[in-house]
Amino acid sequence: MAHLLAYAKLTWRNATIIAMTNLPFETFLVGHAQDEKAGTGCTVVLCPSGAVGAVEVRGAAPGTRETDLLDPLASAQEVHAVLLTGGSAFGLSAATGVMEALAERGIGFAAGAHKVPIVSAAVLFDLDVGQPSAPNAAMGRRAVEAAGREVAEGCVGAGCGATVAKSLGMKGAVKSGLGCAVRQTADGLQVAAVVAVNALGDVLDPVDGHVLAAPHLPEGGLLPTVQLWERARHLPQPQQEGTNTTIGVVMTNAALDKTALARIARFGQDALARCIVPVHTPFDGDALFALATPQVDADLAVVGVLAQQAVIEAILRAVRLATPAYGLPSVQQLGSS
Repeated sequence: MAHLLAYAKLTWRNATIIAMTNLPFETFLVGHAQDEKAGTGCTVVLCPSGAVGAVEVRGAAPGTRETDLLDPLASAQEVHAVLLTGGSAFGLSAATGVMEALAERGIGFAAGAHKVPIVSAAVLFDLDVGQPSAPNAAMGRRAVEAAGREVAEGCVGAGCGATVAKSLGMKGAVKSGLGCAVRQTADGLQVAAVVAVNALGDVLDPVDGHVLAAPHLPEGGLLPTVQLWERARHLPQPQQEGTNTTIGVVMTNAALDKTALARIARFGQDALARCIVPVHTPFDGDALFALATPQVDADLAVVGVLAQQAVIEAILRAVRLATPAYGLPSVQQLGSS
């Protein structure tokens, strides 16, 4: 029976509660870097020895890099890092810093006398919070240098400027962040997920349907997006394509090839649909990566179910652990008001 391996502890940094979750793997590391004043940051998942990779993109407005190489038909058989970054398409420049830092460590596939790291990336839009800015190569380097098995959660890394519940615009938005969760079986299968939640839609707990985050009204209370959109044929608030996105990475020690991992990424996207309503809209660029360092044999269905559970919990933690910032309330604040 699957059970939670990760433990969390709360620490204080600049008067903000930061939760930490431990990864069970030695083959994966996670690092963050952010500019809290600017309201943006990036998160890198490193696999220094290489990992099999895949991706599932369901949002209509994604911003990505080096995702074609993860197609099962592509010749590349391993990836060395996945970058989750804020800054919209501008933030993709942080991948250059990740590549340079890995190349300096001799990490990458051999291309003659050169080592070329494979770094895939996906972006989220956070330009409407803080100061308009984007992660750059220097920030990507810092994320690599900070990488370890202990993963900070909340308004950190790619979740620094993340927000949700934006169907009424930023005036009704709720501060979100980044979450991490781990699942394992008693006989050694391990699965973890890191997710930065920046969705247009609301976030709910699929166990009981409780709405955690929805557009908040000036007079108080929440108005779920579906209820708002059911009132007329046209959206009450114009939306811009590409200004929302939930991005994440599933990691596992299961021995899976690229085709099987593509199915795992699909399992993970199904988890988004259980927590985010509406999801995969024309205004979201939802992308989920799956990485495997083959160590144990496991049934695809078991890995997929554990991946779903880890992604669900990571999404809920991203919202629950976020703190008020940039004039936006958090679930913690709205719940106590």
